[in-house]
Amino acid sequence: MQRIAVFVDAGYLFAQGSALLSGQKRPRSEIEIDLDCALNAWEELACRLSGVPLLRIYWYDGTATGPTPQHIAVAYKPRVKLRLGFVNTAGFQKGVDSLIVTDMITLARNDAMSDALLLSGDEDVRVGVQQAQEFGVRVHLLGITPCRGSQSQFLLQEADTTNEWTLADVSKFLVHHPSVFPSAQTAKKPPTSGAGVQGSTQAASLTVLAEEAAKEIRIEAAAVESLIANYESNRQLPPLVDRPLLGLAKKQFGILSPDQREKLRAAFVEALSKKRP
Repeated sequence: MQRIAVFVDAGYLFAQGSALLSGQKRPRSEIEIDLDCALNAWEELACRLSGVPLLRIYWYDGTATGPTPQHIAVAYKPRVKLRLGFVNTAGFQKGVDSLIVTDMITLARNDAMSDALLLSGDEDVRVGVQQAQEFGVRVHLLGITPCRGSQSQFLLQEADTTNEWTLADVSKFLVHHPSVFPSAQTAKKPPTSGAGVQGSTQAASLTVLAEEAAKEIRIEAAAVESLIANYESNRQLPPLVDRPLLGLAKKQFGILSPDQREKLRAAFVEALSKKRP
């Protein structure tokens, strides 16, 4: 089939993208991505390099606690398939490269693609490149400058073509926000274990905190709708949102009771709903 599939290693994208934007690799929480812009950029490049239509874009990432708001947003995008490995206790992705290799080989064997655009730098995916090529697939490797320092030399040698995105390319869809969460100095009260929020001011205090948190906790616009829908269906927030939210509450009021935590989450989701256009 004359189609091109795109394989995106999100770990490589955010690590090298943040280094290019800020001069060093930054935490994922400090990097905001415009998903639609990024997906369009990959499709445009893929079709231009291959001269054939897009099959779909595969997004690979690791997770330690289940899908994040960003993962949920990616999963709902048309033409995109989400694949998740895991992150171990040391913070390293595991199983992501094997997912990339498996998909490349399977699509090539089934004649589902004639070309592949691969955004990655890990030598472990080279076997996928080699075997896809044995089935007649042309593999176009994409890196983020400087590619010689961020991609395996053997992977660069194996690819049919090599391509490099510069700062001008990456800054179209990635933005670095140096400070995402408020510092401890912004806390109104020191934590008092077990104190929680007391008296008739409870609901008002939690609402104010929730509104502040909705401004401070950075969530991609594309993920907001998915987060709200997920909360409405199972009354849960993703850990990467829930933890900083409860952390803010602990700084101001101490440890909340289960009922207070539920009220805080509900107020937070309501505050997010008000921010929707």
